[in-house]
Amino acid sequence: MAIKTRIIYSPNFDATKRKRKKIRFLIFHYTGMKRENEAIQRLTQIQSEVGTHYYIKKNGEIITMVPELYTAWHAGISQWGKYKLLNKYSIGIEISNPGHQFGYVNFSKKQIKSLIKLTKILINKYKIKKNCLLAHSDIAPDRKLDPGEKFPWKILFKNKIGIWHNFSNKKLNSLRYKTVSVKEISLFMKSLRKLGYPAKSNIFKNKLKFKKLLIKAFQRRFRPEMISGKIDQECLLIINKLTSIKV
Repeated sequence: MAIKTRIIYSPNFDATKRKRKKIRFLIFHYTGMKRENEAIQRLTQIQSEVGTHYYIKKNGEIITMVPELYTAWHAGISQWGKYKLLNKYSIGIEISNPGHQFGYVNFSKKQIKSLIKLTKILINKYKIKKNCLLAHSDIAPDRKLDPGEKFPWKILFKNKIGIWHNFSNKKLNSLRYKTVSVKEISLFMKSLRKLGYPAKSNIFKNKLKFKKLLIKAFQRRFRPEMISGKIDQECLLIINKLTSIKV
């Protein structure tokens, strides 16, 4: 399956070509800028030191910025499971959205359609596992929020992309706010690490602060209706389901 893209090259990538088998992850971002032209300008300026493989505009147009077999500078300091500095193991996809700082909005239907098409091609091409499609905030929870709680993970899952849970809203709502025991909190944090979330921060020495950011990152991804930084029975149900999925 082919996909039509426009080429606007970014200089922000490593000069050495990597092997196909090294690509294990897709990382999703939002641009976090007011205007598309500003985002494209930033991604193509060498001074910014920020690049991406693909950029999806509001109208659904896909722009190729860095060839897939070169390491684009999109993830920064990051970790998922045993993998650190995920730039070299991933393909980055930036999606036009002003983000939390400039009036976060829903991703357009055209963007989602293009995202689904592009993602399916990359998954098939590089044999990427369904648990290796990640948010920037998953791999850098101490410094990033993107692509945020409005990102269409559930829609992607319905199109056989990524992982999700299939609990009814009634079931989830019945467990929201219900307290958890100290033992359950400990089990939840261990399950976060089992999924791949980092065990410690590269920025914060305060463990409690980082713990709250980790929980928020999980909620932003898998329980976007309420991002409190507090574990409840709903979060516990969801993470138990996710850690039981065979990949």
